[in-house]
Amino acid sequence: MKFVKILVVDDEENILQVIKAYLEKNKYIVYEADTGRGAIHLFETLKPDLIVLDLMLPDMTGEEVCRMVRKSSNVPILMLTAKSSEDDMVNGLMIGADDYITKPFSPRELLARVISLLRRTIQPQLGNMSLLSYAQGDLTMDLERYEVRIHEEPVSFTLMEFKLLEILAKHPKRVFSRLELVNLTQGDTYEGFERTIDVHIKNIRQKIGDDPKHPVFIGTVFGVGYKFLVSHDVY
Repeated sequence: MKFVKILVVDDEENILQVIKAYLEKNKYIVYEADTGRGAIHLFETLKPDLIVLDLMLPDMTGEEVCRMVRKSSNVPILMLTAKSSEDDMVNGLMIGADDYITKPFSPRELLARVISLLRRTIQPQLGNMSLLSYAQGDLTMDLERYEVRIHEEPVSFTLMEFKLLEILAKHPKRVFSRLELVNLTQGDTYEGFERTIDVHIKNIRQKIGDDPKHPVFIGTVFGVGYKFLVSHDVY
């Protein structure tokens, strides 16, 4: 089971706690650092999936932290800082930040940017696979033709159901929260209900014959969301 780990670096305790609360509410695992050296230590030991980085830290600058991280990693970095000039933003992006948000900030906007960055890092991992096969060919997906087959028999899917199954199937064992799935399938601006994901998952399970009590393909992670249970077939 893989949960998304986010390292939040800021020397202001109240900001740390606000960000932590928002991210944890959305099922991310949050680690905190209030110094640059602490951030580097946690980065090296925890290998986070994303870093939210303040620039004005007591022992070293966020820019120095960013440069050190970039020597060994392409982990997404979202700079969060009171430095709001155009030059500051350009410099932050030039030294390796993936996004930049200034204080005071909206926690909701920060969350949306985090999800957006994670989506960008997820998508390249999908590669150029157009034909997916699982459980020795019991379930196959043709991504170019939008076809799903169970035991070689085609099954009719809506576009939403296809997108959901594709996202889950391309990341075996990775846990997706309902909010992540909403954003990955509908975009950040969609304002529908996360629980609609449950309805779509129910339909997908029925169509592929997956018993939710004894699932083969789609598992429920209670209180979080869903994950795909089997790895790609290797031929």
